Amino acid sequence: MRPPIFRLCMLFTRELCAGDPFVVLDQAIDGGVDCVQLREKEMSSRELFEWGGEVSAYCKSREVPLIVNDSVEVAIALGAAGVHLGQDDMHVEDARKLLGANCLIGLSTHTLEEADDAVEFGADYIGFGPVFASSTRGNEQGLGPEHLAAALAIARLPMLAIGGIQSDNCWMIPEQAGVAASFALCSAEDPNRTAKALLNRDSSATR
Repeated sequence: MRPPIFRLCMLFTRELCAGDPFVVLDQAIDGGVDCVQLREKEMSSRELFEWGGEVSAYCKSREVPLIVNDSVEVAIALGAAGVHLGQDDMHVEDARKLLGANCLIGLSTHTLEEADDAVEFGADYIGFGPVFASSTRGNEQGLGPEHLAAALAIARLPMLAIGGIQSDNCWMIPEQAGVAASFALCSAEDPNRTAKALLNRDSSATR
């Protein structure tokens, strides 16, 4: 098991933001977010490219890597640090041919077998979950922290725990995994404080 590439990845979705998206993003980065994943499931490729250009410019100004969810084409067009793929997206091996060796490729995994196979495909890191129930991911029941622990025990790649992670349950995520969060950060009243709580696995930090 390798240490996580990122400690706290913000799954950045414009419509989930409680206020101005760039204010939310700014505060979350100040709180410790060290990776931003552009996650806009409802946007067309053109919309994603246009909005992603703004986000990319901001992330570069803050020296935080930008990962594009799902779209290899948009990741290339934006010059993003990487792409995060789902099980039904372009295969990791095909994405690697287009992106080259220096671009990060993450892969979502939901079973121990998928987590184990990811290294053979050439992924750089995996997302594993949903750990808890997650409305943004369409899961009414999570896999549970026990399943995450089992995946960590066999994982041969750095891991991001994902799915329903909030400030009140982050303490259940082992330090060996990074954390990826969407609603918890985008919709937070205080993204800075929430980011610190998620990063430190400290639920008391938001009180």
